[in-house]
Amino acid sequence: MAHIAGSNRPERVLILASFVNRVGNGLFNTASALYFTLVVDLPPVQVGAALTIAGLIGLLAGIPGGHLADRRGPRTVMMLALAVQAVAMSALVLVESWAALTVIAAVDQLAAATAGAAWGALVVRVGTDRPALFRAKLRTYVNLGVVLGTVGAGFAVAANTRTAYIVLILGDATSFALCALLLFMLPSYRALAPSSQGARRWIALTDRPFVAFTALHGAMGLQYPVVSLLLPIWISEHTDAPRWTVAAVSAINAGVCVLLQTRIGSRIETPRDGGTAFRTAGLLFLLSCPMMALTAHAPVWAAAGLVVAAIFVHSLGEIWESSAGFALGFGLAPDHAQGQYQGLLGLGFSAGQALAPAILTTVVLGMGTTGWLLLGVFFAAVGAVGPSIERWGTRTRSRQGAATAEPGGELDEAHT
Repeated sequence: MAHIAGSNRPERVLILASFVNRVGNGLFNTASALYFTLVVDLPPVQVGAALTIAGLIGLLAGIPGGHLADRRGPRTVMMLALAVQAVAMSALVLVESWAALTVIAAVDQLAAATAGAAWGALVVRVGTDRPALFRAKLRTYVNLGVVLGTVGAGFAVAANTRTAYIVLILGDATSFALCALLLFMLPSYRALAPSSQGARRWIALTDRPFVAFTALHGAMGLQYPVVSLLLPIWISEHTDAPRWTVAAVSAINAGVCVLLQTRIGSRIETPRDGGTAFRTAGLLFLLSCPMMALTAHAPVWAAAGLVVAAIFVHSLGEIWESSAGFALGFGLAPDHAQGQYQGLLGLGFSAGQALAPAILTTVVLGMGTTGWLLLGVFFAAVGAVGPSIERWGTRTRSRQGAATAEPGGELDEAHT
């Protein structure tokens, strides 16, 4: 069992810490909106506005937080960010107004963005033996943690009492604190970022291949709300499929990712593998989207079968896409600036997630079958650029390495 969870102590520690953290996320994310609307009695529009504002503010912290992790060490920065999140989450039980919710949620999102960037830097430092295998295992347990947290939240939603929801919120706060404590068991990795005053500070923002990949990664990230938002609405309003298929969508998606992430993701190791995997993901989404569209034109049980088949194919695409994100996101980033680069990647992904609901509901739900077909073509087109981005990024990194090796090269100062 220990070998399954990780090949050495640092890997097992980070997997366990991430698992605990995601159990807490599953507890809170599933029922947070219900708590603020039904228990605190805030209008849904106010809750949505507060969370949107907080999310946009949180985008500001990713790159600076990652830079701080590079300069001060990723473990220290992540522990501090988790501590802030634990306090902010606990404070949510005291919320009685829109203003308070907005402020506390904004603090939480700033800390979350910082923690996410530092987590990315930690993943690189911990998973050095077989990085692709470690990252695949890590994502498997992260997915499992979210599933277990979501199941736990279901009991609170069924009880529908103030006490039950408060237990969920405090449970999430506890997960942040426990995650921070578990990180004490990791080595205190030294900072790799250059301390020279002449070193460029925001190198990630000037790395054009990586900025381009960040945009593509954010665009491909629209596939996540397809499962959580778009498909459930489509099934309910546009198909004759049984209602249980709405719940089956999330269950099948989670199950496929948990069972196959390690098997598939462990083989996607290099940036070149990542570019190819990104293209493969786009092709799988090109196949799954028309299948989802066909559910509106099929009788009851045929529609149910199509839903199951479509979400299975889509889940395979998700595995290839996430594995490509790991291989390219970490492989194209320099070791001394992993935190900053992961912060930029997280910013792009979060921006895509913020725009996704409006785009998906307008295009797909508004255009029906045609919208699904356009969505599939969009994913395939984005994925097709993956190999070109990899070649561009690898080529520029090779030139940088040559410049660094030459006396007086432009990158010498950054490594002194």
